[in-house]
Amino acid sequence: MTVRATPPHLIIGLTGGIGSGKSAATHFFSDFGIEVIDADVMARVVVESGKPALHSIAEHFGRKILLADGSLDRSALRQRVFADHTERLWLEGLLHPLIRQEIEKRLHSSSSRYAILSSPLLLETGQDALTDRVLLIDAPETLQVERTRLRDNTSTDAVTTIMASQWNRNQRLARADDVILNDGKLEQLRDRVRAMHEAYCAMCTANQSE
Repeated sequence: MTVRATPPHLIIGLTGGIGSGKSAATHFFSDFGIEVIDADVMARVVVESGKPALHSIAEHFGRKILLADGSLDRSALRQRVFADHTERLWLEGLLHPLIRQEIEKRLHSSSSRYAILSSPLLLETGQDALTDRVLLIDAPETLQVERTRLRDNTSTDAVTTIMASQWNRNQRLARADDVILNDGKLEQLRDRVRAMHEAYCAMCTANQSE
Protein backbone atom coordinates (compact mmCIF):
# COMPACT_ATOMS: atom_id res chain seq x y z
CA MET A 1 0.00 0.00 0.00
CA THR A 2 1.35 3.43 -0.93
CA VAL A 3 2.06 5.76 1.97
CA ARG A 4 0.78 9.29 1.37
CA ALA A 5 2.05 12.39 3.10
CA THR A 6 -0.27 15.16 4.24
CA PRO A 7 -1.30 16.83 2.01
CA PRO A 8 -1.19 14.07 -0.65
CA HIS A 9 1.67 14.44 -3.07
CA LEU A 10 4.07 12.44 -5.19
CA ILE A 11 6.64 10.25 -3.43
CA ILE A 12 9.71 9.30 -5.47
CA GLY A 13 11.96 6.43 -4.44
CA LEU A 14 15.52 7.24 -5.46
CA THR A 15 18.08 4.45 -5.56
CA GLY A 16 21.28 3.28 -7.21
CA GLY A 17 24.32 1.15 -6.55
CA ILE A 18 27.36 2.24 -4.60
CA GLY A 19 29.29 4.90 -6.48
CA SER A 20 26.36 5.71 -8.77
CA GLY A 21 26.00 9.29 -7.54
CA LYS A 22 22.90 9.05 -5.33
CA SER A 23 24.21 11.58 -2.83
CA ALA A 24 25.02 14.16 -5.49
CA ALA A 25 21.61 13.68 -7.11
CA THR A 26 19.72 14.07 -3.83
CA HIS A 27 21.77 17.19 -3.08
CA PHE A 28 20.60 18.72 -6.36
CA PHE A 29 16.96 17.80 -5.66
CA SER A 30 17.33 19.51 -2.27
CA ASP A 31 18.68 22.60 -4.04
CA PHE A 32 15.41 22.68 -6.01
CA GLY A 33 13.44 22.79 -2.76
CA ILE A 34 12.49 19.12 -2.53
CA GLU A 35 12.56 17.33 0.81
CA VAL A 36 14.74 14.22 0.82
CA ILE A 37 14.23 11.48 3.39
CA ASP A 38 17.48 9.52 3.46
CA ALA A 39 17.21 5.88 4.56
CA ASP A 40 20.90 5.88 5.54
CA VAL A 41 20.23 8.76 7.92
CA MET A 42 17.25 6.91 9.36
CA ALA A 43 19.50 3.85 9.80
CA ARG A 44 21.79 5.95 11.99
CA VAL A 45 18.88 7.40 13.95
CA VAL A 46 17.55 3.98 15.04
CA VAL A 47 20.94 2.92 16.50
CA GLU A 48 21.73 6.12 18.39
CA SER A 49 22.93 5.80 21.98
CA GLY A 50 20.08 4.84 24.28
CA LYS A 51 17.97 3.30 21.51
CA PRO A 52 16.78 -0.32 22.01
CA ALA A 53 18.33 -1.42 18.70
CA LEU A 54 21.82 -0.46 19.89
CA HIS A 55 21.33 -2.52 23.04
CA SER A 56 20.27 -5.53 20.93
CA ILE A 57 23.30 -5.16 18.66
CA ALA A 58 25.69 -5.00 21.63
CA GLU A 59 24.08 -8.09 23.16
CA HIS A 60 24.36 -10.02 19.90
CA PHE A 61 27.86 -9.02 18.78
CA GLY A 62 29.42 -8.19 22.15
CA ARG A 63 30.54 -4.93 23.72
CA LYS A 64 33.52 -4.74 21.37
CA ILE A 65 31.09 -3.55 18.70
CA LEU A 66 30.80 -0.27 20.64
CA LEU A 67 33.19 2.67 20.78
CA ALA A 68 34.60 4.01 24.06
CA ASP A 69 31.73 6.50 24.38
CA GLY A 70 29.14 3.74 24.04
CA SER A 71 28.12 4.57 20.48
CA LEU A 72 28.15 2.06 17.64
CA ASP A 73 31.44 1.25 15.93
CA ARG A 74 30.00 1.30 12.42
CA SER A 75 33.22 0.21 10.77
CA ALA A 76 33.54 -2.86 12.99
CA LEU A 77 29.88 -3.76 12.46
CA ARG A 78 30.22 -3.37 8.70
CA GLN A 79 33.18 -5.74 8.65
CA ARG A 80 31.30 -8.33 10.69
CA VAL A 81 28.15 -8.39 8.60
CA PHE A 82 29.81 -8.28 5.19
CA ALA A 83 32.02 -11.20 6.22
CA ASP A 84 29.10 -13.33 7.44
CA HIS A 85 25.85 -13.58 5.48
CA THR A 86 23.96 -15.00 8.49
CA GLU A 87 24.97 -12.05 10.66
CA ARG A 88 23.93 -9.61 7.94
CA LEU A 89 20.49 -11.22 7.77
CA TRP A 90 20.15 -10.97 11.55
CA LEU A 91 21.03 -7.28 11.50
CA GLU A 92 18.67 -6.55 8.62
CA GLY A 93 15.86 -8.35 10.44
CA LEU A 94 16.39 -6.09 13.45
CA LEU A 95 16.91 -2.77 11.72
CA HIS A 96 14.79 -2.75 8.56
CA PRO A 97 11.38 -2.60 10.34
CA LEU A 98 12.66 0.24 12.57
CA ILE A 99 14.08 2.15 9.64
CA ARG A 100 10.80 1.75 7.77
CA GLN A 101 8.87 3.22 10.71
CA GLU A 102 11.14 6.29 10.74
CA ILE A 103 10.79 6.70 6.98
CA GLU A 104 6.99 6.53 7.12
CA LYS A 105 6.93 9.14 9.88
CA ARG A 106 9.07 11.56 7.84
CA LEU A 107 7.07 10.98 4.64
CA HIS A 108 3.82 11.75 6.44
CA SER A 109 5.22 15.06 7.70
CA SER A 110 6.75 16.17 4.38
CA SER A 111 5.44 19.44 2.95
CA SER A 112 7.47 20.00 -0.25
CA ARG A 113 5.91 19.81 -3.74
CA TYR A 114 6.85 16.14 -3.87
CA ALA A 115 9.12 14.08 -1.61
CA ILE A 116 12.07 11.81 -2.26
CA LEU A 117 12.91 8.66 -0.34
CA SER A 118 16.60 8.02 -1.02
CA SER A 119 17.70 4.47 -0.24
CA PRO A 120 20.49 2.28 -1.63
CA LEU A 121 18.38 -0.78 -0.76
CA LEU A 122 15.04 0.65 -1.85
CA LEU A 123 14.21 -2.35 -4.04
CA GLU A 124 15.99 -5.04 -2.03
CA THR A 125 14.07 -4.20 1.16
CA GLY A 126 10.68 -3.49 -0.41
CA GLN A 127 10.81 0.20 0.53
CA ASP A 128 9.61 0.98 -2.99
CA ALA A 129 6.14 0.04 -1.72
CA LEU A 130 6.19 3.39 0.10
CA THR A 131 6.65 5.30 -3.16
CA ASP A 132 4.75 6.16 -6.32
CA ARG A 133 7.70 5.97 -8.72
CA VAL A 134 11.24 4.57 -8.64
CA LEU A 135 14.05 6.80 -9.92
CA LEU A 136 17.33 5.02 -10.62
CA ILE A 137 20.63 6.91 -10.60
CA ASP A 138 22.49 4.69 -13.02
CA ALA A 139 26.17 4.29 -13.87
CA PRO A 140 28.28 1.60 -15.55
CA GLU A 141 29.52 -0.87 -12.96
CA THR A 142 33.18 -0.23 -13.85
CA LEU A 143 32.61 3.44 -13.09
CA GLN A 144 30.89 2.58 -9.80
CA VAL A 145 33.96 0.61 -8.72
CA GLU A 146 36.40 3.34 -9.73
CA ARG A 147 34.46 6.15 -8.03
CA THR A 148 34.05 4.20 -4.79
CA ARG A 149 37.65 3.04 -4.74
CA LEU A 150 38.91 6.61 -5.05
CA ARG A 151 36.31 8.11 -2.72
CA ASP A 152 36.81 5.62 0.11
CA ASN A 153 40.49 4.85 -0.52
CA THR A 154 39.66 1.16 -0.58
CA SER A 155 40.42 -1.86 -2.72
CA THR A 156 38.55 -3.04 -5.79
CA ASP A 157 37.79 -6.33 -4.00
CA ALA A 158 36.19 -4.48 -1.09
CA VAL A 159 33.96 -2.49 -3.45
CA THR A 160 32.89 -5.54 -5.46
CA THR A 161 32.02 -7.35 -2.22
CA ILE A 162 29.63 -4.55 -1.30
CA MET A 163 28.20 -4.51 -4.83
CA ALA A 164 27.58 -8.25 -4.65
CA SER A 165 25.31 -7.68 -1.62
CA GLN A 166 23.12 -5.31 -3.67
CA TRP A 167 21.01 -5.82 -6.77
CA ASN A 168 22.98 -5.56 -10.00
CA ARG A 169 22.53 -2.87 -12.62
CA ASN A 170 20.19 -4.87 -14.86
CA GLN A 171 17.90 -5.78 -11.97
CA ARG A 172 17.54 -2.13 -11.00
CA LEU A 173 16.95 -0.99 -14.57
CA ALA A 174 14.15 -3.54 -14.91
CA ARG A 175 12.32 -2.10 -11.89
CA ALA A 176 12.90 1.62 -12.45
CA ASP A 177 10.17 3.95 -13.71
CA ASP A 178 12.70 6.72 -14.41
CA VAL A 179 16.46 6.64 -15.00
CA ILE A 180 19.13 9.31 -14.76
CA LEU A 181 22.42 8.19 -16.29
CA ASN A 182 25.34 9.59 -14.29
CA ASP A 183 28.34 8.82 -16.46
CA GLY A 184 29.80 12.31 -16.83
CA LYS A 185 30.53 15.49 -14.91
CA LEU A 186 28.54 16.93 -12.01
CA GLU A 187 27.21 19.71 -14.25
CA GLN A 188 25.63 17.08 -16.50
CA LEU A 189 24.08 15.32 -13.53
CA ARG A 190 22.61 18.60 -12.25
CA ASP A 191 21.04 19.30 -15.65
CA ARG A 192 19.52 15.82 -15.75
CA VAL A 193 18.19 16.17 -12.20
CA ARG A 194 16.68 19.54 -13.12
CA ALA A 195 14.88 17.98 -16.10
CA MET A 196 13.52 15.17 -13.92
CA HIS A 197 12.48 17.69 -11.24
CA GLU A 198 10.50 19.63 -13.82
CA ALA A 199 8.85 16.41 -15.00
CA TYR A 200 7.82 15.52 -11.45
CA CYS A 201 6.45 19.01 -10.84
CA ALA A 202 4.35 18.60 -14.01
CA MET A 203 3.06 15.28 -12.68
CA CYS A 204 2.05 16.97 -9.43
CA THR A 205 0.19 19.67 -11.32
CA ALA A 206 -1.59 17.05 -13.44
CA ASN A 207 -2.56 15.06 -10.34
CA GLN A 208 -4.00 18.16 -8.65
CA SER A 209 -6.18 18.90 -11.68
CA GLU A 210 -7.73 15.42 -11.74
